[in-house]
Amino acid sequence: MATSGSVPTTPLLKDELDIVIPTIRNLDFLEMWRPFFQPYHLIIVQDGDPTRTINVPEGFDYELYNRNDINRILGPKASCISFKDSACRCFGYMVSKKKYIYTIDDDCFVAKDPSGKQINALEQHIKNLLCPSTPFFFNTLYDPYREGADFVRGYPFSLREGAKTAVSHGLWLNIPDYDAPTQMVKPLERNSRYVDAVMTVPKGTLFPMCGMNLAFDRELIGPAMYFGLMGDGQPIGRYDDMWAGWCMKVICDHLGLGVKTGLPYIWHSKASNPFVNLKKEYKGIFWQEEIIPFFQASTLSKEHDTVQKCYNELAKQVKEKLGGLDPYFVKLADAMVTWIEAWDELNPTASASTETAATNGPAKK
Repeated sequence: MATSGSVPTTPLLKDELDIVIPTIRNLDFLEMWRPFFQPYHLIIVQDGDPTRTINVPEGFDYELYNRNDINRILGPKASCISFKDSACRCFGYMVSKKKYIYTIDDDCFVAKDPSGKQINALEQHIKNLLCPSTPFFFNTLYDPYREGADFVRGYPFSLREGAKTAVSHGLWLNIPDYDAPTQMVKPLERNSRYVDAVMTVPKGTLFPMCGMNLAFDRELIGPAMYFGLMGDGQPIGRYDDMWAGWCMKVICDHLGLGVKTGLPYIWHSKASNPFVNLKKEYKGIFWQEEIIPFFQASTLSKEHDTVQKCYNELAKQVKEKLGGLDPYFVKLADAMVTWIEAWDELNPTASASTETAATNGPAKK
């Protein structure tokens, strides 16, 4: 079913979803999202100077946390939350009490589909999350659960029930999500290609997750959505969402969960400075050539049957196998453990019930 600009009479998951927005500025961009976002609760994570007042348009239901709030709520464990980096958004994931999360950047505007209709990105993400994924066998018509599509000839009937969808990864029109070197050689490039497709990222395949237009099932995968240590005092930036995506995907593959990418699109309005970005990214550009093979080779055992157990095991492997690459990864591994401890303190019932079984397809041994 094509995305539509119309808003349902009763918004989908109205009382089961929080919208998390990291910001350092007034949230005027919410005005254009009002028809789609106003029925939902917002969690705003203010980065930078906590004494600055962030203005939020009237009529929105929201709670706002700044660095002082983070320090007050988490105490010493606040060290795991990044400062002066949009990675701070993951604090919103931790304090939410809803089943689903949608996170968006404040420079992302409402896009239009090829017919000129405004795209309700949140509605499409919800549809993605509520329909199964197909991580164990690729369907050449992409998402077989969409209207007008189905499983193609040769697709195993034993796998057509699919798997629970943990993550919905949306895309962007206008400014692409490029790294600094690509920005420099293609300064005027804009994405105008609208591809009307949703697909499941196959099991065993990693991908570069972007956090600016992203939704996930917090109960299924929330503890794995840690955006790492970035920004102030750290040797790297702009790898927060990708780090979370690599950890998340390894855990989803192990637990038999699905990850979708494609629709919905948002309009990414502003290109960040490529020279500033290069200063943040340059170590990561080298490190990722070892980080990605690490995740590709990472294995979890059947004893790792919850997201928390999987994540703590990954933290152990990060320290053992990436610690020699740079001392930063020892610090990051410790922060990963601290993140899980803080998550469980704020979500005591969730931590006891995050066990997830594959709908079909066994966990890796």
